[in-house]
Amino acid sequence: MGAELFELLSAPAFWIAVLRIATPLILGTLGVLLCERAGVLNLGIEGIMVAGAFTGWLTVYQGGGLWTGVLVAALVGGLLGLLHGWLTVVLNLSQHVAGLGLTLLATSLASFAYRVSFPRVESPPTIAPFGAMTWLPLPILNAQTPLTLLALLLVPVLAYGLNRTPLGLAVRMVGDSPAAVEAQGLSVVRLRLGAVVAGSALMGVAGAFLTLAAFNAFYFNMVNGRGWVCVALVVFASWRPAKALLGALLFAFFDALQLRLQQSSGSADGWVLPYQLYLMLPYLLSIVALIVMARRATYPQALMKPYRKGER
Repeated sequence: MGAELFELLSAPAFWIAVLRIATPLILGTLGVLLCERAGVLNLGIEGIMVAGAFTGWLTVYQGGGLWTGVLVAALVGGLLGLLHGWLTVVLNLSQHVAGLGLTLLATSLASFAYRVSFPRVESPPTIAPFGAMTWLPLPILNAQTPLTLLALLLVPVLAYGLNRTPLGLAVRMVGDSPAAVEAQGLSVVRLRLGAVVAGSALMGVAGAFLTLAAFNAFYFNMVNGRGWVCVALVVFASWRPAKALLGALLFAFFDALQLRLQQSSGSADGWVLPYQLYLMLPYLLSIVALIVMARRATYPQALMKPYRKGER
């Protein structure tokens, strides 16, 4: 068993799978992080990812380019984020209820649109997805698609933007002390709306990765809870982009590991375990890591707290 595990962890194919699994988690976690840094919890991520996956794929299937599909997915995600922001930031409704309602709405609309577009199709139509970046002289990364490179580049970009720019400082302040932001003559509503729209656009791109890079078709339930994992990873990361990358890679490592263990289960060694235990492994280990890290996390002080102009 030890020799097999060492052979598994030393194989480049395993780490290629880890990075591929981590890509939508990186994009989705950065999107949630941006929303929450501005004080807004966006539980609509699961539905936004489904909508992004479907609209991006449908755009390419109808003749659009792959990057056009990504842009459409980002636009749809941004529009759904605008709806969530209008409900929670402008109308000051419950962020939990609005987010869950948005997930149900977006998921149902994607399902309805798929049934209307393909009423007599038994198997999902396919497209030509993004190819690997074989031109890169970097091992493991040259087996990934451009969307993985985009996700990795967005981590330092977002970290720099939040920590080194006036706009990033304003976003962080509106998530900690919106009254102080208002005292500086800035609009709390505009800052929060902008952060939610931008974060939701990233969630839409995270969904588009599944249909335009990881797979070549749209399947129901293909998001499979990744949105909720992203929400948990933000807590694990203490609302920091670099640690969000680490958390996404950690979960992807456990997920890739359980897939390989399932494949090797029942081999000549005779150790057979129920497959449900393997499926549970990444979530169980991630919960343990989340508990350890969350105890030391410093969360935005105004997170989930509605703000009305003039209030202190």
